Amino acid sequence: MFNTGVVDWARIRDSSFDVDRVPALLARLERRDDADAWQELGWRLVLEGDLVFPAGFAALPQLVSLAPRSAQARALAGRILERAAGHHGCDDLLADCAGTIAEFGEALDRHLRSRPADYLVSFRALLAVAQEYHWANALEGFTDDIYELECPHCAAEMKIAVGRFGCYAQVWDGDEELRRDLRPAVAEELTGTGRWMHRTAVRDGQETLADGIAHLFGDAQCPVCASVFNIADEYTHANRPAAFIDRVPSSAQDTGAGASPSHPADGVGTRPYAAPGTKPRRQGP
Repeated sequence: MFNTGVVDWARIRDSSFDVDRVPALLARLERRDDADAWQELGWRLVLEGDLVFPAGFAALPQLVSLAPRSAQARALAGRILERAAGHHGCDDLLADCAGTIAEFGEALDRHLRSRPADYLVSFRALLAVAQEYHWANALEGFTDDIYELECPHCAAEMKIAVGRFGCYAQVWDGDEELRRDLRPAVAEELTGTGRWMHRTAVRDGQETLADGIAHLFGDAQCPVCASVFNIADEYTHANRPAAFIDRVPSSAQDTGAGASPSHPADGVGTRPYAAPGTKPRRQGP
């Protein structure tokens, strides 16, 4: 049905079930930058929430070709891939894009080294390329990030806060707030996905991002039962899509910042999980 070189657009629909607008918009954007065209293309390929349409995957090769010189192309391609583990019914289209996705990962890594203004958007896109969908959909830059977890020992529902208001685990017992400071990971002891994410941020001079990752892949103490657990392990266990190992092509497994495997040999991300990826709700301290 699909070849990255020749797309049969007559069979590939967008969010409005049209078959002609997406190729026309892509052709316009290859000729010149056009804010209105980018806006329309975005909602035709990805609706609000997690729904990506067949035209989104079909458009990836042209978006990736524009990505080295276009922030809009990088952002839109990233949004599409962040939803690649969803129930979109386009596994055949996605599988045919393996080479394109790998190319996108290489372009993103080069771009990140330049310390661009769209660093966080591009970093999240690179996480999606590496099939770390739960992190790609969760990171907000650690200015005021909130992650909701259950204690693996007593099942207390808690919020993990990482940002300018502090880094702590929080549980409310009626009107009483119970809070415990997080214990950030030591950089040299990080493994797998956490090590790659942290090394990339450090390499590119992203101090706030690197510090947030160290806390996210560190430990928390439950304010209720005082047990200690690894935050990233629990968040991954609850949020990493289970089906992506069999459905999504393995690509962009080395982006130049140390190991960046889709299925790392050690550390977080070594096993499939049951729940679909979700994005944490954000709120103040």
